[in-house]
Amino acid sequence: MNEINMHKTQVSEKLNFAVYICSTSRYRQIEKGESFSDVSGDTIQTLVQAAGHTILYKEILLDDKTIINNALENCLTINNLDVIIFSGGTGISPTDVTIETITPFLEKTLPGFGEFFRRLSYDENKTESLLTRATAGTKNGKAFFCIPGSPNAAKLAIEKLILPEAPHIIKHAREQHDTSR
Repeated sequence: MNEINMHKTQVSEKLNFAVYICSTSRYRQIEKGESFSDVSGDTIQTLVQAAGHTILYKEILLDDKTIINNALENCLTINNLDVIIFSGGTGISPTDVTIETITPFLEKTLPGFGEFFRRLSYDENKTESLLTRATAGTKNGKAFFCIPGSPNAAKLAIEKLILPEAPHIIKHAREQHDTSR
């Protein structure tokens, strides 16, 4: 077993996730009592659970800085929460504020996440992949991922990047958090 594979065997196999769907349109449908489908959220939940992990929270949020910030602060109070996914609000429209809210909050950023996501997305969507600002980082021993809200993008991010690397990221995030106390 090489050093990288041995290093990865030292990580937790089961993680606890929170999933937040940042969607003004879905949030407004909830407010009005209208029925809707949350394809991206359901896709994320199905894939995470199929990999043996647990979803502790799943919520649809208004793509609003205050509401997203409240969700971030809440995540820090939950000791057994490992991975937080924000899906939606990663584009460039004036109402897309997920990235602006989460990025300043992070202790460490993982630029490679967004770079790899856009590279993988390019294979499916060509230059449209330039419009996403997908990003990831850590804070207080937890991993935070911001991914686009489309079902295909969510599936791509979860299957190809988040599930394979989340345990490894958490291991290092916890080490960094423990030494910073």
